Amino acid sequence: MVSTLKTADPEKLAETLEDPAACCPPEAPQALELRSGPVSGPEADEELAVFAKAIAHPVRVRILRMLAQKEARTCSRIVDELPLAQSTVSEHLRILRSAGLIQANENGPRVGYCIVPSALARLKALLAAV
Repeated sequence: MVSTLKTADPEKLAETLEDPAACCPPEAPQALELRSGPVSGPEADEELAVFAKAIAHPVRVRILRMLAQKEARTCSRIVDELPLAQSTVSEHLRILRSAGLIQANENGPRVGYCIVPSALARLKALLAAV
């Protein structure tokens, strides 16, 4: 798959990165296990606080909604859909990524982003327990 991405023309490359399978590989079973656990207690509270901080800005919520609808997008496509500078969007993506809510697939100059399903499920479980 990587060789296909390197030799593809720019339009094909963009289409490939918009494909969720090309952007982000399926989650490993270990990642799913890390996202399970108690939904109350000090560790769960800390985990919820990290998620809450990551989604505390309307632009980051908008980015999550965009990724949830399309499943995978390149940074340039996200920038095109928001009235913000590329550097600002990149900072919002960095924050979401550091919280573990999204992941990136860096392929040369283009970066594809998608939601981490287990992290979103964990966020929902933590919120439901409040």
